[in-house]
Amino acid sequence: MSKQNWTALIDDLVAGRWTNPLTGARVKVPYDSIVIEDSLEGREAELVASLKLGHSLALVADQATYDALGVRIARALREIGSVEAIVLDRPHADMAEVRNLTERLRGFDSVVAVGSGTVNDLCKYVTGLDGRRYCVFATAASMNGYTSSTASLTLDSGLKVSLPSHTPAGFFVDLKVSAAAPPYLAASGFADCLARSVAQTDWWMSHRLLGTAYFHEPYTIQAADEVELNKRAANLPKGDIEAMGYLYRVLTLCGLGISFTGISHHGSMGEHQISHYIDCFAGARHPGSLHGQQVGIASLSMARLQQHMLASDQPPSVHATPIDAPGMASRFGDEVASQCLAELKKKAFDRDGAIAFNRKLDDTWPDLRRELAGFAIPVGEMKRLLSAAGGATTATELAVPVDLYREAIVHCREMRNRFSFLDIAADAGTLEAFAQGEL
Repeated sequence: MSKQNWTALIDDLVAGRWTNPLTGARVKVPYDSIVIEDSLEGREAELVASLKLGHSLALVADQATYDALGVRIARALREIGSVEAIVLDRPHADMAEVRNLTERLRGFDSVVAVGSGTVNDLCKYVTGLDGRRYCVFATAASMNGYTSSTASLTLDSGLKVSLPSHTPAGFFVDLKVSAAAPPYLAASGFADCLARSVAQTDWWMSHRLLGTAYFHEPYTIQAADEVELNKRAANLPKGDIEAMGYLYRVLTLCGLGISFTGISHHGSMGEHQISHYIDCFAGARHPGSLHGQQVGIASLSMARLQQHMLASDQPPSVHATPIDAPGMASRFGDEVASQCLAELKKKAFDRDGAIAFNRKLDDTWPDLRRELAGFAIPVGEMKRLLSAAGGATTATELAVPVDLYREAIVHCREMRNRFSFLDIAADAGTLEAFAQGEL
């Protein structure tokens, strides 16, 4: 058992005691309670009662998370009020499940979610629609969305998007429970953390070259813990409590970063777009891999692309953005293609825009290369860390069909208005050749 205070700094952010070193201002994030302990057994009722969620509670889980922790929490919460367990049958984070859960949650004062990505996103979004408070007990360190104010959901059209929502009133982690979860879940969460390197590179590049928004704070609050987590990557598959604690700290702080930014760009750029493409358009080709596992292999691809381009003394030269509307309709279907086309046009260059961008690249390239070098983890080190954590490092290893993976690299940039090195490579005419080398 560890002896760490796992919520150091996090407590200050929740209480409004943390001073932003960049501005000198006090900062408070919108949470009542964040508790991360080696074990929470016996404290479940106390933690929920402190949030004053009402007397009629719905506990929402899937079968795996109910068995892992939900049954224990449901038993404990009967001390403080009426509790009904709603166990979802293999749920998907989509609008059909949102409508189903909305109906099932009618009449309850509030919600206690037990689970990670899908369960948390569904409960977050449904309660956000009517302003009911909810809390979440983690069961696996598989993603960084526990403390974010956005929910990742698939629309009826099939397009996966991040929708604005609200934050949980309480976020509670029993490290022993997560340490006992299947190791691939922690590897998925670790990959979400490792993506920081390539996401920050994309985001700063977009800021410097296009003037898009950028915030340093999400990286400031998690930098020290990222170092400690990476030192312990190889201990995650062993169910080591200390390694799990640092993983949860980085996941939590990354989610809290949205309180500064209002957007998820600090941890989600080109690499997440590749994973989203697989989830949206793989269909029967999808191997059942987790979003975070896909982010891991995509982060390595983005690192190779970024580091190859930045190794040159000469900047790339872009042309007007090629927009293949018929091809998008063929790949995505008409409705999704229309939505994606609107997003793509927001960042597309016409002839004059490409000329202006090339001029900016020429002027900025030496400084930009030096600045981005400070954000990057060398691709070889990223691969070593991901493998040590138990994560797949290639599409082949993850059983994602190679043709699908290459398709995702080439076309995922069409899905969102987030400008990344994928866009530069595509507009420079080099992205397809790069994708052919990815396995």
